[in-house]
Amino acid sequence: MRVIFMGTPDFSVPALQAIAARHDVVAVYCQPPRPAGRGQKDRPSPVQQAAEALGISVRYPVSLRTPEAQADFAALQADIAVVAAYGLILPQAVLDAPRLGCINIHASLLPRWRGAAPIHRAILSGDAETGVTIMQMEAGLDTGPMLLTDTLAITPTLTTGALHDQLSQQGAGLILTALERLAAGTLPAVPQPEDGVTYAAKIDKAEARIDWSRPAVDVARQINGLSPFPGAWFESDGQRIKVLQAEALTTRSGQSAGTVADDLLAVACGDGACVRLLSLQRAGKGALPTADFLRGTPLSAGTVLA
Repeated sequence: MRVIFMGTPDFSVPALQAIAARHDVVAVYCQPPRPAGRGQKDRPSPVQQAAEALGISVRYPVSLRTPEAQADFAALQADIAVVAAYGLILPQAVLDAPRLGCINIHASLLPRWRGAAPIHRAILSGDAETGVTIMQMEAGLDTGPMLLTDTLAITPTLTTGALHDQLSQQGAGLILTALERLAAGTLPAVPQPEDGVTYAAKIDKAEARIDWSRPAVDVARQINGLSPFPGAWFESDGQRIKVLQAEALTTRSGQSAGTVADDLLAVACGDGACVRLLSLQRAGKGALPTADFLRGTPLSAGTVLA
């Protein structure tokens, strides 16, 4: 099929590459290059870089609401547009332009976690599973009918970064199945149920400071759910330290919340149980497993973390 691909971040790249291997991607739409790095030079998005490596024409209009942008989109005469974390709202004229409309690769099991941060929110909320939904797009926020879903278990120490990568690959495989069945006319659209709707609000950096007074399970979810970005953190001797992976323990230390309970960085939490810190990062340094981190930053039993 003639496909327009619309996406911007790393999450979208495997889907673009998979589609380009089997279909005619007539254009890629993504966000414009943004200033990045120490020199603040404009840096193309991961999708733009991938598209250019594949020799595909790239467009990055600031808006799709102008008549000119909509006419340019329609002139591509696409069979379908595939959207994956693009970053712009698609007006109705754009949604209607391809012969088969626009479909979205969404990183949750809709209707749970519509919105901006479905991967983070699934871990933060302690969901046992998540997955990918291929959805027919309409004007509402992730409200369109579902075409295909695939589930993925969330294990207790799984981080948002690791889950992101798994769902990215899962979405790339699922979109190929969806396109094949859409071309054959064998993929019915199923309306989303009205029950179970939740919204994945954008992550606020204010959520990142660790509150040791919470139950250990919740602290572990906060750490894993905010890893690698923005990164949950605590302070020790005035230094901010990020924690990038943790595991809730059943061990009850008898220590007050925030106290290091052993020499392997189990930390007491508000319910009396402990959370073990598995990966940490000092400011300006790389992430390290606990044993390596402790060689440079001793946090012995009895230390109180703020």
